[in-house]
Amino acid sequence: MSEIAIRVQDLGKHYRIGTAAERHDTLRDALASIMRRPKRGGSHDGADANGSSFWALRDVSFEVKRGEVVGVIGRNGAGKSTLLKILSRITEPTTGHAEIHGRVGSLLEVGTGFHPELTGRENIYLNGAILGMKRVEIDRKFDEIVAFSEIERFLDTPVKRYSSGMYVRLAFAVAAHLEPEILLVDEVLAVGDAAFQKKCLGKMGDVAGEGRTVVFVSHNMGVVSQICQRSLALREGEIVDFGESRGVIGRYLKTLQDDSRALATEDRFARYPDQEIVVTAGRVLDQDLEPTDLVIAGQPITMEFDYRTRNNPQYAEIALTIFNHLGIRVSHMNTAMLAGPLGPLGERGRFQCALEDTPLPSGRYRVALAVHLSGRKVDEQESALEFDVDDSGFFAKRSDAAIQYSTVLLRHAWIHGRG
Repeated sequence: MSEIAIRVQDLGKHYRIGTAAERHDTLRDALASIMRRPKRGGSHDGADANGSSFWALRDVSFEVKRGEVVGVIGRNGAGKSTLLKILSRITEPTTGHAEIHGRVGSLLEVGTGFHPELTGRENIYLNGAILGMKRVEIDRKFDEIVAFSEIERFLDTPVKRYSSGMYVRLAFAVAAHLEPEILLVDEVLAVGDAAFQKKCLGKMGDVAGEGRTVVFVSHNMGVVSQICQRSLALREGEIVDFGESRGVIGRYLKTLQDDSRALATEDRFARYPDQEIVVTAGRVLDQDLEPTDLVIAGQPITMEFDYRTRNNPQYAEIALTIFNHLGIRVSHMNTAMLAGPLGPLGERGRFQCALEDTPLPSGRYRVALAVHLSGRKVDEQESALEFDVDDSGFFAKRSDAAIQYSTVLLRHAWIHGRG
């Protein structure tokens, strides 16, 4: 048996934008239409001159070994979902080919793979049949699927009446338990609650431990670094990096940071001419005061912001609030708690908020910022900073069960005595 589960060679996918289906009344019309279409393997210069088409993927080549967990990262529109659709045989490539060695289970965007008019029970058997499983095999896994999905009460309800969270629960349970040799999972897991996401990640680890293959698309860099041995980064439809996950993620996040700096953040000062203080840029610094977007749980970080002023204000109060990926407030920091207002300010400057420790579970976090003058809010940004956390080294012994229920991590010791 081949050691390669997935082999992708020179894969490309070309889309035409805003073109309606054409009717051809004659053979001549049909042939003329074909001649006007982009040639397979043609120009790779992105969109056509009139902007009516683009390459979602271009010249993509890589291999995934059996039993390997590979992450796929990249910005929105980078081609991640298109790649999984091609691997799932939902979409045909325009150029190149993908070899899949094994039975594939896939969990893509909500709505893919289930028949909306059928019940949850019926869709379990339908999906099993599509995977080529016999009814007796599905029967053997049925109770395990239902227990994992936690939707037993709604099992005989048509899935069109499911909430997005219920749908994802059942879809993942089916995809993971019907013994696919290759499991393809898109960012759709973000729909579920935190506890269910942890359960899904654990199941993907179990699948890989059984020698099966997982390809996982996610924006959550902490999770990718935790469960994926290797990762590939896509940018504008092309692979720009492929290798050990920690290195790929670090280079990817640095690229995002460089791109953000290239947006000329000073323009924000011009866009808000009525504000007396404008925060023009922000960054997260690691314990060595180097910019980073991947925070290691338990290590110190510094949140740093640049500002400009008008009308010579002297002092300002700053408030920072950290939110997790579910929008839950994790922590709030305000200059009024410790130092009082910051100043004197001058025309421009920089302020920092230093954290001695970052006891956060793995995940994506954002930092909201507010600036006040004499109790009056003069600047506000809902997402002034974003960063990922990797908590894999926080405890001496890893405990996913404990972290599953945590909003913060606390260092602690157990003491036992008899008598």
